[in-house]
Amino acid sequence: MSTTKGYLDMELLRFTTAGSVDDGKSTLIGRLLYDSKSIFEDQLEAVEAASKRSGNEEVNLALLTDGLRAEREQGITIDVAYRYFATPKRKFIIADTPGHIQYTRNMVTGASTADLAIILVDARHGVVEQTVRHSYIASLLGIPHIVVCVNKMDLVDFSKDVFDKICDDYNKMLEPLEIGKVKFIPISAKYGDNVVGKSERITWYDGPTLMEVLENTPIEHKINSQEVRMPVQYVIRPISDKFPDFRGYAGRMAGGILKTGDEVHILPSGLKSRVKTLSQAEKELDEVFTPDWITIQLEDDIDISRGDMIVGAQGIMPLISREITMTVCWFNENPMRLNGRYLIKQATNETLGVVKTIHYKHNINTLAREYDMQELQMNDIATITIKTANPLVIDSYKHNRTTGSLVFIDQHTFETVGVGMIVGGE
Repeated sequence: MSTTKGYLDMELLRFTTAGSVDDGKSTLIGRLLYDSKSIFEDQLEAVEAASKRSGNEEVNLALLTDGLRAEREQGITIDVAYRYFATPKRKFIIADTPGHIQYTRNMVTGASTADLAIILVDARHGVVEQTVRHSYIASLLGIPHIVVCVNKMDLVDFSKDVFDKICDDYNKMLEPLEIGKVKFIPISAKYGDNVVGKSERITWYDGPTLMEVLENTPIEHKINSQEVRMPVQYVIRPISDKFPDFRGYAGRMAGGILKTGDEVHILPSGLKSRVKTLSQAEKELDEVFTPDWITIQLEDDIDISRGDMIVGAQGIMPLISREITMTVCWFNENPMRLNGRYLIKQATNETLGVVKTIHYKHNINTLAREYDMQELQMNDIATITIKTANPLVIDSYKHNRTTGSLVFIDQHTFETVGVGMIVGGE
């Protein structure tokens, strides 16, 4: 029992991998799984057999992650492949995202919840157009930790000069992007140098291995202890003798730490109250943390419904707005058009919205802005403003990923056709 509880209590790090085609993303993930002993014997046997059928003399670790048949045949990553593994220190969820520009939407989806991004650079080719694109998307999504793995060092004789030049070129490319501290690691995913164990061939590098970075990267950013956010998902009013007058508001904490007795505001109404009880099922708690699922009972009888938001009285208050500016990534084959109407879902709230302005499209290869756009095609990224039928309670995406993001839904097919990262409102 203690072993299971210890595993459940372990920290979870979500990370994404990105790079150009043939940079070795799938091989790197396969190496992480293989060297951390996170694959079963039958999986390894299947990969060994598949490697032989493909004519490979060595085990092709990329086959551990390339699950789609088309990917195995072409040797590329098309869809987002999620993999799970654990070490004695931490649990991990990997999102292996595609490198082609036509799969930009897949990368945005896979990286949207990441705490860390691994960007692979082929040591032979250095910083290329795809490196700029993947770094830009990581910046756009506010991923707080970036690790640049310079792969295939074995093909450049483990040259320190080659590695140093790539580091310099990448740092110069970073200037227009809002990316914090970046770690650089020289690796060979194929042979395992500096992936899990220290390389005996890259003697000039005295930094951590990739696994050491993954195990020790802080993830405190997940809990914003100052600004409490709890979008109301469900109003609980049991009809029973045990709870004759109970009225609770259930949802998932999207920010902060909430305690009994805390003063809260209910938005968009602006009414105030205090927390009477906090509970999970029938267990009462003194405090709850992000991202706990909770039920809140307030001291006052207030009209609250799904889509409202309970926020703390301390710290920065969210904005209530019907005109919202955001960076959008368009997912659908049908273009987003100026004045187009869509269902907007933000946290637990839903309303109708219209595209009021397309300010400019981001060229994610050159980082230039393209103006006078009347529509956006699939995989386009742009800054736009929408106007909604009802006000939304929002934060900027940089401040809170949950309350600062929204999705566009087609009114007729109910497909998710785009996602937005909120910049602000009016």
